[in-house]
Amino acid sequence: MNNLALEFKFGGSCLATSSVRVLVVDDFEPFRRFISSTLRRNLRVQVICEVSDGQEAVQKAEELQPDLVVLDIGLPKLNGIEAARRIRRLSPNSKILFVTQESSATMVQEALATGARGYVVKADAGSQLSAAVSAVLRGGRFVGSRFADCDFTGAWLEPHPESFRPPKAFAPLQLDKPEIIRSHKVDFYADDARLLNGFTQFIEAALKTGNPAIVVATESHRDGLLARLQARGLDLGAAIEQGRYVALDAAETLSTFTLDGQPDRDRFLKVVGDLLLAAARAAKTQHPRIAACGECAPVLRAQGKAEAAIQLEYLWDEIARSYDIDILCGYCRKDFQGPENSGIFQRICAVHSAVHA
Repeated sequence: MNNLALEFKFGGSCLATSSVRVLVVDDFEPFRRFISSTLRRNLRVQVICEVSDGQEAVQKAEELQPDLVVLDIGLPKLNGIEAARRIRRLSPNSKILFVTQESSATMVQEALATGARGYVVKADAGSQLSAAVSAVLRGGRFVGSRFADCDFTGAWLEPHPESFRPPKAFAPLQLDKPEIIRSHKVDFYADDARLLNGFTQFIEAALKTGNPAIVVATESHRDGLLARLQARGLDLGAAIEQGRYVALDAAETLSTFTLDGQPDRDRFLKVVGDLLLAAARAAKTQHPRIAACGECAPVLRAQGKAEAAIQLEYLWDEIARSYDIDILCGYCRKDFQGPENSGIFQRICAVHSAVHA
């Protein structure tokens, strides 16, 4: 996949009865019609309104609260960048996708900094528009393939707090304090022994304080962890029976929330939500802090699915920013050897709160 963001591919049949509502903003009527007809034909979404200037775009977004705003930058009365900022405030749950003539990396950076979820150059819209809309509607991010060599990690603005509404299953995990400590760490290990030692210390610390621990790893790593934890005198039999120690297979777990090898946000939140809720109920502490370590994203990276791995890390980061949980990811260093992997390495580091290598 050449794009910097995840492309969720789904056919028109999946959206045959779609209730997705789209506002299209472009001052050039023929192109506006092209966008609308493409979305109706390929994705079967509802184009509820078309407007030609930035001010009207803001007004209609506030009035209609669309699911998606497809927005040009070069607009009369109010340019698209400023319009996006205002739309984010007035309609925080509306996702924004820029489709514009501007093709400079600087402009992409500025556009994404508004909180937009995607960017496509008009010249590429014929081949990329449907994929971009699909990705953004599924909760992903999309930047056109012509920017494949650019790193916009630092440009992405975190979603508006009201735009992320987790399922009710998460509610008991929320802290009784105003701020949540984000703990989403990554370890780049040289060998299995280093990975197992790090995971062992991480899990042991949680179990000894009465907190639950979740491991999502390969079979060999799960077996190695079990042996190390038992050697440290931990009563894993009791912890497993109580539900305070949960060990899952990475590949099997991935299959529960991926579509065509790519993470699906809704499935991820449901699977992880149920998992965390069960773990929290098994805790021995009044305000549990769950420890979760694993290799789901690293497995995707090892399979050559770098974009899918990065998208999954963003989903875990949403959890880390919202709930009382410590997350530790373990990647093998050899998967990042060579200058061609430098950008991927940096992007994975950027989505974590701490990096150990």
